[in-house]
Amino acid sequence: QVQLVESGGGLVQTGGSLRLSCAASGRILSINAMGWYRQAPGEQRELVAVITSGGVTNYADSVKGRFTISRVNAKNTVYLQMSSLKPEDTAVYYCYADIVKVYGPRMDYWGKGTLVTVSS
Repeated sequence: QVQLVESGGGLVQTGGSLRLSCAASGRILSINAMGWYRQAPGEQRELVAVITSGGVTNYADSVKGRFTISRVNAKNTVYLQMSSLKPEDTAVYYCYADIVKVYGPRMDYWGKGTLVTVSS
């Protein structure tokens, strides 16, 4: 069984910072891309940032220059450092990973989400 567990969400004022973490565990052979998506109330889930196993990153235009994604492959962990937060960043943030299981297929896995609330 593979699990992704997020942590680090919470309430922050406009202009503040938060760091999200997501650790993958289970019978994992390898992890390809890892990333973060978010879903605001009444909105569709959208990509925030993604990072390949080689460290290539991609960001949504709305977060470029404010958010930084990173990962530690040895720990199967991905991070999202969020700075200069705005009220429109308020959403549930979901961790994502493209994982190859030991003796199993390559599949997409999702965390349960962590709420980030930015007050004005």
